[in-house]
Amino acid sequence: MSLPGGLVLRHLEPSDLPATQALLAERGDPSDAVDLALVVDDPSHGPDACAVVVDGNRVVSTATLLDEVLVLDDQPIPCGQVELVATDPAYEGRGLVRALMGWAHDRSRACGHMAQVMIGIPFFYRQFGYAYSIPMRRWRALASRPPLDAGVTVRRATLADVPALQALEAHAQAGCRLRMAHTEPCWRWVVQREGSELWVAERDGSVVASARVVPPAEGAALGELAGTDAGAALTLVARTAAPDLRVQERPGTVAGDALEHHLAAADDKADWYYARIERLGPLLTHLAPMLTARLAAAGLADRDHEVLLSSWRSHVRLRIGPDGVHDLVEGGPEQRPVSKGGSGIPPDGLAPLLFGPHGALGLEQLLPDCHLGRQRDLMAALFPPIDADLATFYLPV
Repeated sequence: MSLPGGLVLRHLEPSDLPATQALLAERGDPSDAVDLALVVDDPSHGPDACAVVVDGNRVVSTATLLDEVLVLDDQPIPCGQVELVATDPAYEGRGLVRALMGWAHDRSRACGHMAQVMIGIPFFYRQFGYAYSIPMRRWRALASRPPLDAGVTVRRATLADVPALQALEAHAQAGCRLRMAHTEPCWRWVVQREGSELWVAERDGSVVASARVVPPAEGAALGELAGTDAGAALTLVARTAAPDLRVQERPGTVAGDALEHHLAAADDKADWYYARIERLGPLLTHLAPMLTARLAAAGLADRDHEVLLSSWRSHVRLRIGPDGVHDLVEGGPEQRPVSKGGSGIPPDGLAPLLFGPHGALGLEQLLPDCHLGRQRDLMAALFPPIDADLATFYLPV
């Protein structure tokens, strides 16, 4: 793709890798160069997962799209995550990241993704259709060192541990309505990357706890703590704890609850993940079994319901009932949905509506341009508050 000023946006080629790694290391962290190599060398992604903007032979901007899966009430949703974004300072302000985000969204659509999630700098990605939608687990100071269990061994994780790590993560996330586990390729990258360390705790030869640790030079943080053995989880934290360690809370889990009284009080403010929904209609069709189950739980599945949902600049109409979603039609701007028996949700409210902690009723109180109208009870049943646990390639430190 040709860009103004003679620049070209294209997939990364093998010869571009050293220059792209150098750009990422200069603009971010040296470990980002290793991370890019892990992604593009992995057969699950490859060089096509990364795009670059070049000025002649010079790489001046880059972004990478990762494959992810959100699971909402046990319904998988294919999604993408944009990472490893960087631009040469001499080329900033020329719309290169906007062009790369357009590439990422086109690729995401072609991959069958129905949403995107990401971690990003404040405000910036709202320009590209993202909204702050999902609260992150908060970080809290380690106030006291947990006790050691002599029967537990702590060591660095290896690729052979991936099945056990997957099982521990599934156990830790089981209580959340929205979850995103590491994909199998991501587990390989997390084990091998340099910017964080993956540790496990063993008892009697079995891996029973795990955590990702950011070394002191990068901020001394421990996240994604998971375990089926409370004593082993506490020992893992104690063995890897650096001075001034911050720990990512994980309430409601075996490991998180065991660690709770060793943590200082949480800050009042939580950070949030960005999320983006490009087309609501296909996503609602995909989620039809989940929506029907929610209707049944609310005692509303005795008949079909006509639904009109406008995002003001576009809208969907559908019927939903005991047999699922039917007759879904997408249309253009609908400025009077409430007077027509429907609801209005602003475009940046769609991802929070599906994935966020407020639900339809909470969003109506928060957003002046959210109006549920006579569909209020139906919307409350279809879109309740959601609690979440997301595991991302980078810890949101």
